[in-house]
Amino acid sequence: MAEPSPSPPPPNSTTITDLSVDSLAHCANYLTLHDLSNFSISCKYLNGVAHSDSVWQRLFREQWPHVVRPNLSDNSGVREAYLARKAAVQQFRFADPLVADFYTEAKPFDHILLDEDDIIYSQGNVIQMMGISSLLRGRDSITRLSDHGARITCMRVFSLDLRNAAQRKQRVLVTSSCDHSIRVWWKGFCQRCLRGHNGPVSCLTDRFLGDGSSTVLASGGEDCTVRFWSIGSSGKRGQHALKATLYGHEKPIKQMSVAEHNSSLLVSISKDSKVRLWDTTTSSAARSSCCLGMVSVPGGAPVDMKCNESLLYVASGSSVVTIDLRTMRKVATPAICQPNLLSFAMVPSKPLICTGGMGKSLIWDIRRNQETLKPQPVVELEGHNGSVTKLHADRYKIVTGGPHDRFIHVWEAGTGTPTNSFVCSDHEDAEETSSGCLGMAVDRARIATATTGEGHGLIRYRDFFNATCPVSRVDDHDENSSKFWDQQSYGDSSGDVDGAVLK
Repeated sequence: MAEPSPSPPPPNSTTITDLSVDSLAHCANYLTLHDLSNFSISCKYLNGVAHSDSVWQRLFREQWPHVVRPNLSDNSGVREAYLARKAAVQQFRFADPLVADFYTEAKPFDHILLDEDDIIYSQGNVIQMMGISSLLRGRDSITRLSDHGARITCMRVFSLDLRNAAQRKQRVLVTSSCDHSIRVWWKGFCQRCLRGHNGPVSCLTDRFLGDGSSTVLASGGEDCTVRFWSIGSSGKRGQHALKATLYGHEKPIKQMSVAEHNSSLLVSISKDSKVRLWDTTTSSAARSSCCLGMVSVPGGAPVDMKCNESLLYVASGSSVVTIDLRTMRKVATPAICQPNLLSFAMVPSKPLICTGGMGKSLIWDIRRNQETLKPQPVVELEGHNGSVTKLHADRYKIVTGGPHDRFIHVWEAGTGTPTNSFVCSDHEDAEETSSGCLGMAVDRARIATATTGEGHGLIRYRDFFNATCPVSRVDDHDENSSKFWDQQSYGDSSGDVDGAVLK
């Protein structure tokens, strides 16, 4: 029996689109940016309301209450000014960021993270957590974590609740070490110590396996095994945390990643550049049958690898190789960087990858180099001193640095145009006594760099969010800015902010 059709609306009924634009714009002023995005995709009429200057004036004032909005041209509105401002701070296009220096012990930096209001770094077996806001107000806010017995090999931060699932999740630090252990830190204390590897633990996945409710983390070690841990398991010593051990690699594991198209699939690569794909849902006593496939990547020890949908990009030796995880076959070589490739990053939302080498970094178009045996870069970013070992890429910018270069270089992600360059070392240190960039962490409009000087280490923190003085315009004909660029732009440099409301 057919279902009855819905009854038509009563005559003379009023819908939301019968309200005036001004009335709806007034209502929209109570929406968050995310809610405004959903509001705008409801229909064409509401999309027009979401673009109203009054709505974006409020958003601009909320984001930058102390910044004077620039004069608008005839063809642009407040929304365009908001987008331009957001892109500018994300690309570090200002000469007056908030700058703060934090001095440390004169030891090598192994890792550095920017997480919300904390700078987290490790030197040897010691982790330091610095509360940025408190330190800027002159308050002592440094937590020292020294439970590990050997050098820290990896640091990750997750949102997790270790006590009560009904409570709000907290930011939890997870570290691995050469002392064969993994430790889970919360509120300045070690909450879990996970042991099971028979050698140094070399790497951790950057997100949990499985669906959003899972707290299973994977680790790889010098013992050539992959191990799964339930981080949320009870017990101070984590006795019940080890869920599985996978065998198959013949050399120490160097990198791991959760497949982007299927969070139940895990990719690992060992020192001999052999890539294995694991199905983490398979139940097997031997656990070797969990391996869905293996492929060898030429070129030497791996530098880094990134997953993008069902494809895996592996940087090793002097090249980047693309592997289709659905077939475990090599399908392309989108980049060749002679003589050696030292760092690697992918530009989100764009078909671009970036490689760091000796004295320069290169941007490559994945699509353009799919069918060629001799890939060519679309941008050559020059001006570096020595090797480019630190490389960050997001939708707005590419940031580069190296151990022999006192300068951090910033480039627009879509065009390769230089946007800024600034010193990471102490200005009081002579150039011959200070190192270049030994550690770098970038989070939106913020950057923290690590270097060493005469008898001390230095963490330099910059926040461009409330900066107002633009850097001097780079000469378009500067021969050191870029080469080979054909003026093709990969998307709007300002980008969107939150979905369709900005399209």
